[in-house]
Amino acid sequence: MAEGAGEEKKKFSIWDLPDVPMGQLLPHLELQRSRVSCNKDAPIHTESIQYSGAYASMGINNSSRLDRFSNNFRVEVVRLNEDDMEFDMIGIDAAIANSFRRILIAELPTMAIEKVFIANNTSIIQDEVLAHRLGLVPIHVDPRLFYYLSENDQPNEKNTIVFKLHVQCKRGSPRITVKSDALKWLPNGSELVKETRNAASDSSSKPETYTYFSCSQETIPEFVKNLIIPKYPDIIIAKLGPGREIELEAHAVKGIGKTHAKWSPVATAWYRMLPEVVLLEDIEDDLAEELKSKCPVNVFDIEDLGKGEEQL
Repeated sequence: MAEGAGEEKKKFSIWDLPDVPMGQLLPHLELQRSRVSCNKDAPIHTESIQYSGAYASMGINNSSRLDRFSNNFRVEVVRLNEDDMEFDMIGIDAAIANSFRRILIAELPTMAIEKVFIANNTSIIQDEVLAHRLGLVPIHVDPRLFYYLSENDQPNEKNTIVFKLHVQCKRGSPRITVKSDALKWLPNGSELVKETRNAASDSSSKPETYTYFSCSQETIPEFVKNLIIPKYPDIIIAKLGPGREIELEAHAVKGIGKTHAKWSPVATAWYRMLPEVVLLEDIEDDLAEELKSKCPVNVFDIEDLGKGEEQL
């Protein structure tokens, strides 16, 4: 009988790794897992590794938690004006920052011209090209004041904005440039009369137009002082030669960028990672001077430690 055959065998788990520190990561792994951004109150961790089981063998839970995200995430607005906004998002992964960028481009609603009723167009621009150019004209209005227009809804003062454009270049006159300031807001709705097949209709009744406004949009308090106009008055729409004319009605509705780019509220939305320099060891004396001189933007500075020693 072999020696020790009667002894009970010791149980061994694959997770029992004596060379791996349990409950803590090695310094270089901790730096990779969480990049610390200084804060006067508490450090803010920005995780770069999202896989929850990445460090399971070391007994560390790396799963995402809503409460930790809520406590660590913050937004600092750097610059804000009527056309631009720059802000820092601290405490999130790059993938989530990219999600914010995609939301800004594709999912924030705006108002844009969707339907164009052309009564007369003798310019050199085709009707469909003219309608496309009108759709890209940004409109200065708060989209939160309007509802979405579905297929079953009728255009009314709560979901539609109507503009009129009627420009004519008289014969013998020089060419004229039609710009976006030629779009005139019609607060009472459409003025184009629908064609009816019933010739025996009551002539005393109000002619039917392409919108059904129950009241004028000028009576809405938000529009009393802030008239609805194109955001930029100098956008070139067309150029007319002598004897040419454009007469049309443009209806703007609410939409989002993933339906069509004309509803995208931003021309460019981008993000970049906040640069972080981590020195893994002290750099002193001549090496510190050399490193400082090689940095083109003067990021580094030398700290005097006394006794003739210099450290970066």
